[in-house]
Amino acid sequence: MEVYIPSFRYEESDLERGYTVFRIEVLVNGRKHFVEKRYSEFHALHKKLKKSIKTPEMPSKHVRNWIPKVLEQRRQGLESYLQTIIYENEELPKIFLDFLNVRHLPSLPKAESCGYRILF
Repeated sequence: MEVYIPSFRYEESDLERGYTVFRIEVLVNGRKHFVEKRYSEFHALHKKLKKSIKTPEMPSKHVRNWIPKVLEQRRQGLESYLQTIIYENEELPKIFLDFLNVRHLPSLPKAESCGYRILF
């Protein structure tokens, strides 16, 4: 599985303050799909994952200004966060796969797969 965050956009809202949406590219078994997530969703994932696996550092939640350079640093940090989880965990938690919108089933014996059989 490969994960990248190629882009982000600022979303205006009448109901709340504007926010940034990160576009996540997920490549599994030669198939690609995209998922869009807000930083708050990454933060919620991080809190859940910390209970079951060792997690990398999250980019800071509080940013003083929303200039493109700062947003680009956050994008890179979130991309690195996702990639580190994949790299450091032989079996990916269901919470993580759900976050990336990857369907999964319990796997065959470990000798035949890496913890989950991933399907679309």
